[in-house]
Amino acid sequence: MSSGDIWQQFGVATWRAQHARSLLPVVVSSCLSLVVIAASLWWSGAITPHIRWDPDGFFLRTEVDENGVLSADLPIELENEGMASFALTGISAEIPGLLLLPADEVKKEHPVITVGSGDMKTLETRIVITDCAAVPHEPQPVGFTYRTWMGSGSAEVTWDSGWLEGPAGNLPVAWQRGLAGKICNDAMSPDWP
Repeated sequence: MSSGDIWQQFGVATWRAQHARSLLPVVVSSCLSLVVIAASLWWSGAITPHIRWDPDGFFLRTEVDENGVLSADLPIELENEGMASFALTGISAEIPGLLLLPADEVKKEHPVITVGSGDMKTLETRIVITDCAAVPHEPQPVGFTYRTWMGSGSAEVTWDSGWLEGPAGNLPVAWQRGLAGKICNDAMSPDWP
């Protein structure tokens, strides 16, 4: 190998190193830009909705049908705290002693609820109590499916626990346990229709 060949290879290696150094800021700024864009989409609620849930057990109306099934309609206020609208396409829970039923189109319940940015809608879902004593005391998650402009997805939420008044003061109670207790107590009450 001649000295000219060595200098030529050295020149190529030097050029590659200089070229790589000049590309480094472009690559780093591109990566940072992608991170900022992804974080902005996440924060805006475009990827996963930002929902404020408020299940309202105060307005439960307990029913026992002709087959002896104990149930109640639960109104749930949904508030979209994100900047992108979402459509709630389903809600479910696997909780011992308690079922959340899907929307019944025969009863004109809406299976899909669309909530715009900053809007609030009310979802009516039916709760069936299969065993009052089996409903757990620890807060249980509720699953939901949704659709945004970015596509469909699913997530879980554990609603805030409530409080029961007792002789020693207020006691915390898991959301599902409080609802099940109210539904079961209403059905056993002598004043119940």
